[in-house]
Amino acid sequence: MGNLNVIHEVQVIYKRPVINQMEKIKCSNDMVEVFRKLISEDQIDLKEFFCVALLSRSNQVLGVSTVGSGTATQTVVNVREILQLSLKTNANGIVICHNHPSGNLKASDSDIALTGKVKEACKLFEIALLDHIIITSEGYYSFADNGLI
Repeated sequence: MGNLNVIHEVQVIYKRPVINQMEKIKCSNDMVEVFRKLISEDQIDLKEFFCVALLSRSNQVLGVSTVGSGTATQTVVNVREILQLSLKTNANGIVICHNHPSGNLKASDSDIALTGKVKEACKLFEIALLDHIIITSEGYYSFADNGLI
């Protein structure tokens, strides 16, 4: 017999943000304001960025992260990374967001397919995908506000 690979215990340490300092999300516009702080106005029309907001049970923002950046027409998104962040922060819900440098607020077929993929993956861990928001320098489109989630 060969050598066995022994799996050592993994320890996760988590400290949530101070509760009275966490932003509370009440609507899609509140979430857009959070994402606009993350995606620079200097680059919103230059290339695509894909972000995730991690939310508590009471829709307070535990954290936000940019999980992808790409070209003027696309970005690569790793659903596994979104789930890792969600689990590490003990998030009850998430909102995903990306920008369209073209200024077009219409969701593409790939945007809709990715939303479905993220939603199905989240279900496995009882994490709610609350919205997918597309932003441009002029406005935003919310999947939830338009009945697509």
